[in-house]
Amino acid sequence: MQLAIAENEKEQLLQELRKANLRFQQIYPGDKPDRQPVHTVYGGANLFKADTCIRMGEIALKHLYTYAPNFVALARALQLEGHGQLPQRQADIARLEEKLEGLSDTARKQEPAWLYYTVYKKIARKLFVEAVEDFRIDFEDGFGNRPDDEEDATAIAAAKELAQGMQNETISPFIGIRIKPFTEDLKHRGVRTLDLFLTTLLQQTGGILPDNFVVMLPKVTIPEQVTTLVRLFELLEKAHSLTPGTLKMETMVEATQIIMDDEGRNPLMRIIRASEGRCVAAHFGTYDYTASCGITARYQTMAHPVCDFAHHMTKVALGSTGIFLSDGATNVIPVAPHKGDHITSAQLQENHDAVHHAWRIGYGHTMHSLINGFYQGWDLNPAQLPMRYAATYHFFLSNYNDALFRLKTFVERAAISTLTKDIFDDAATGQGLLNFFLKAINCGAISEEEVLATGLTLEEIRSRSFYRILEGRRKHR
Repeated sequence: MQLAIAENEKEQLLQELRKANLRFQQIYPGDKPDRQPVHTVYGGANLFKADTCIRMGEIALKHLYTYAPNFVALARALQLEGHGQLPQRQADIARLEEKLEGLSDTARKQEPAWLYYTVYKKIARKLFVEAVEDFRIDFEDGFGNRPDDEEDATAIAAAKELAQGMQNETISPFIGIRIKPFTEDLKHRGVRTLDLFLTTLLQQTGGILPDNFVVMLPKVTIPEQVTTLVRLFELLEKAHSLTPGTLKMETMVEATQIIMDDEGRNPLMRIIRASEGRCVAAHFGTYDYTASCGITARYQTMAHPVCDFAHHMTKVALGSTGIFLSDGATNVIPVAPHKGDHITSAQLQENHDAVHHAWRIGYGHTMHSLINGFYQGWDLNPAQLPMRYAATYHFFLSNYNDALFRLKTFVERAAISTLTKDIFDDAATGQGLLNFFLKAINCGAISEEEVLATGLTLEEIRSRSFYRILEGRRKHR
């Protein structure tokens, strides 16, 4: 066999290409396998208590049982496909529930009503066990502009409540604060609240932060705002003897200038680089962003086309970087208009109609986010939590079989490559497929055992890394 390219010349060229490939892989490592919460609840710092997340779960569960006492009522309220085939009479619904409850998981999936039933049961359990996955103690829009002495006192009080919640194990698995933006008029207030809150918290806990603690910097428009926060983090870490790099941040996409700068470029990657590895997520601010586009209040919704444009631009800019992306919030709160113990039957019906209408809006917005690849969003009220999980569970369970087939096929291809000693270097695609199941497991939509049909082992699934799975299989071939 005769080749025209000299070996040394080829190797020199390929070594140069290797450097470029490795630089690219460093910038775009692919989807991060770490757990991403399905939502963030933003709550005013003045209202935060050590048991806030527990109380929100209790309220959300009561809300679910009040306005959808069974899975048929929920399917009908959301007008899910096929809900018209479900029984109408309470006795028939009770018999169907009893039947489904008595079936094995495999047998239940053969029943037409299994999806509605399973989603409802999982919502109820989630609200009881872990209603809030992520909570942001909000000193910005959820708190407002107040006198300095009031915000100072609130920062100290909220930090003490968080410390108490850490001790009582009543906080969410992900938690953090949102400070005021580093705009010229609010930067001093944002820094002061950050310092007061963290100093108080670390004094109360003996220098320990909650797991997955993060600082949200809102209304970012230029990289210098992020750089300043990083420098402040360094000062705080030194002052409190924290390991360098401990403090993490998030940024918010809520101004047109973060989508396109004055030179017609998307600045998001430069903003992420300015964090020097500390930025873990970018959250979309629906209402500030639509306002910055000149959309009037009546039409500022998650369904507006300008939001989809911003979402796609964010995806294009930050895809495969490992930065978690979150959609915004639905501002239609499913709260009944009539209160009290002595409301009329007509008012009771109005309450149900109002809640169900808001549920459908929230469910639709969340499904829209999921379909477009945004697996996290905001919630503002415990009454929104049932629909957050209704949409999330429906999305994952209804897509389970297709995703299972794709990942199973991918794993089989990887296994063949291992056996034949071929190179199979497509770990990023495999990670993307695996992440669907990891997200579904994390939120309670499916169990680890339900992923075994892909051909992966429990140990491989728990590694959360398709690259490690490939490496492990290569070592044992």
